[in-house]
Amino acid sequence: EVQLVESGGGWVQAGGSLRLSCAASGFTFDDYAIGWFRQAPGKEREGVSCISNSDGSTYYADSVKGRFTIPSDNAKNTVYLQMNSLKPEDTAVYYCAATWDTTAQGMGLMGQVDHWGQGNQVTVSS
Repeated sequence: EVQLVESGGGWVQAGGSLRLSCAASGFTFDDYAIGWFRQAPGKEREGVSCISNSDGSTYYADSVKGRFTIPSDNAKNTVYLQMNSLKPEDTAVYYCAATWDTTAQGMGLMGQVDHWGQGNQVTVSS
């Protein structure tokens, strides 16, 4: 059974940092792209950052470039989203996702997702 277990959300003031974790199980981690999506109230879900374990590519939405990174610990089957210089507009529910054998851009930009995590609230206050 595929499982994506997220942790690390919460509340932070603008300019602060948070790190989300996504622990994956039930599939061959090296064959998948793992990514983070977010959905703010009244808005569509959007790709934030993705990493492809099959080809090593990464994707970042323009709105987070230079502020977010997506480290991956393949030994722990865990992907992180390190969020720095957070802004109120980053407030959203953040979802971990996994897709078999795709590029990071295919996942993040085209929305190719096979499995979703449960979602984690991130709130950034001004």
